[in-house]
Amino acid sequence: MNIVCEKNEKTVKLIIEGRIDTTTSPELEEQVKSVIKDADELYLDFSDVVYISSAGLRVLLSAQKIANSSDKKMVILSPTDEVKEVFEITGFKDILTIE
Repeated sequence: MNIVCEKNEKTVKLIIEGRIDTTTSPELEEQVKSVIKDADELYLDFSDVVYISSAGLRVLLSAQKIANSSDKKMVILSPTDEVKEVFEITGFKDILTIE
């Protein structure tokens, strides 16, 4: 997995490539937690994410809880069809903002 971070005033965009699984999800969690505290809006670009496991879903759920409790916006951008299917099957499409 590779993560590129783009920051503006109060907006952060994380561009994520590869697989989000048990091995890589701690890195994503660390990155999200480090940027979400200073951002009003967090965008996660999933256009190059080919797989997400339950460990990755846990990271997203945790980040969404932080965003909700702090009145921040978190958006998943352009998930692949495979990742969209995981969001639909797990019910995460109802929890996350997906564009």
